[in-house]
Formats: sequence, structure tokens, C-alpha cells
Amino acid sequence: MKGRIKKFQVALIAVLACVSMWGCGEDTVYWAENRSLYKVVGFVDDSLAIVSSYHFWREEVDPFWGTSYDMSGNAHPGLSLYNYRVQLDGPIWSDTLDNSIDDEFNYIRGQLSDSVIWGGGRKSIMSLDWDGNLKTTLSFWKIGEKPYKMKVKKMFDGCSIDVPVTTKLRPWHDGKILVMGERWSPPPITKGFDLDSLGNENCQYGVLDTIQKTLTYKRLDGNLKWIKNCDDVRAWGDDVYCFMPGERAFEAVLLRNGKDTVEVPIKFTIGDFWGSVLQPNANLCNLINGQVVCSGVVWRGGLSFYQNDETVVEY
Repeated sequence: MKGRIKKFQVALIAVLACVSMWGCGEDTVYWAENRSLYKVVGFVDDSLAIVSSYHFWREEVDPFWGTSYDMSGNAHPGLSLYNYRVQLDGPIWSDTLDNSIDDEFNYIRGQLSDSVIWGGGRKSIMSLDWDGNLKTTLSFWKIGEKPYKMKVKKMFDGCSIDVPVTTKLRPWHDGKILVMGERWSPPPITKGFDLDSLGNENCQYGVLDTIQKTLTYKRLDGNLKWIKNCDDVRAWGDDVYCFMPGERAFEAVLLRNGKDTVEVPIKFTIGDFWGSVLQPNANLCNLINGQVVCSGVVWRGGLSFYQNDETVVEY
């Protein structure tokens, strides 16, 4: 009789242990045969595109208590380099992370510089996921290396409400990083530079200091108010370059320091910076000795590149 009681006690302890660990059933993870979600996230120079991808997984969960169910998601983020001037069989370089399916950190948010992709927050949200100590984690994934994570502290200078959704990190003065974003709630979406319309307590942008590990939110002062209407902006050395929209379509300009117009060989409506690559409309260009030189290659999204309205490269 005592033996039966002891066996029952052992079984009960095992059951309680299972419950405390959310079940002791058989969980099986299945990985898709091929990677997917391929997306251009940056450009290295006048011939290479940075492409991200992920590995889909599905997990069959068979809990000790309750009904079996499936979970799914993506993990193992990867970066690859593709030649967009010459058609090749595939990437010339690739690397992936062997992280857990439980890792929710978003390692691929956008391009910072020619060889660095930045990340932050969780995959399911667009904010930087600040903790109770006003700290968040950013990552910097350099081509040829693994992501480097950095804990940064939120600070304020002249305002008290941050820009909630971070959308772009761009090179800035003195080795610092310009942080741009938007406010999504309540609608409509408001660009960070326009948040001054909501009151002086609203910040318009941030400056990330990777040495001090601080992200300081600010308002545009007198020297920077001219960038308020820029579609995109970044610093090259001591100069600030801005894609400024025009009053009508195809009247946008590239401004340097708010007063000098840099000639762009094509007419355009909107412009973006991808590292050192400039993209007026869909054209891929470079800034060489202070002049914009366009490659003739057009990218409209996806993994297809065109020249003279013909597809020259497609992956």
C-alpha cells in the first residue's frame, strides 16, 4: 500500500512539474524547405543590393492538458548580396542567424550605411519597445559580421514626448545617427518633423550617440528648420543633403545645406537615400565628387531591375 502511495506521489509531482512548465506534450517544429519573404533592404554601391529573407516554421503543440494546436512564424533572418547590374545564378554572399523561434527581436528594420542594416523592437510592432528604465535595444548588422546589439537610453532636449514609430536611421554629424519617425495613433499618420503642430512638448526627431549610448529626442532648431519638409535627409561630412519635394510632380530637388541645389540628371517627384545610393523616383544613382551620377538602372520594388524599360536582372 505504501509503495502505491509513493508511486502516486511521484506521478503527482511529475504532473505538477508539467503544469508549471506549460505542459509535457510532444512539440514538433517543421521548417519550410526554402527561405522566403525576400526583400531589398539596401544597396552597397552601384552594383550590389542587400536582400533580406526569413525561414518559415510551423510548430505542432501537443500540451499535457487541453487540445493540440499549431503555431507558425518566421525566424533565422538572413542577408544576401545580389548583383543588380549583371544577371547571376544567385547571391554572391549570404549569411543567416541561427536564432530560436522564440526570438522576437527585429534584426532587419532598414539601412543605415553602405554595409550596415539596423534593427530594433519586436517583429510584431514598429516602436522601439522601451522598458521601464527608458532603455531599448538596437542592433547593427554589418555585412560580413553578426549583428551587434546595443542598449541605449532615451533622453530629451527641449521637448518631452518622443516620436513613437521609428522609420529611418541616417548618418549624421560627428559620427552620430539621425533618427526619424512618425506617429500612427491617433490617425492620420503624422511625420515626425510635423509633430511640432501638436505642441511644443512634442519632439520631431532624435539623435543617436553610439558612444554615449543615448537616443536624445529634439525639436528642429533654427539651423535645421529647413529640413522639415524633406522626404529624406542625411549628412555627408559637414554637409546635409535633402530630397525636397516640389509644388507639382517632377519638380523635386536635391538640396545641400538648405541653399545649394545639386543637379540631378532626371526629373523626379520623391527621393530616398539607401546608404550612399540615391533613389530619385525609381532611378539608382550615386553622389560622386558632389555630383549625382545615375546608373541607368531602375528599381520599382521586388527583385527585378530594369534598363531602357527592359528587364536586365531578375531573381
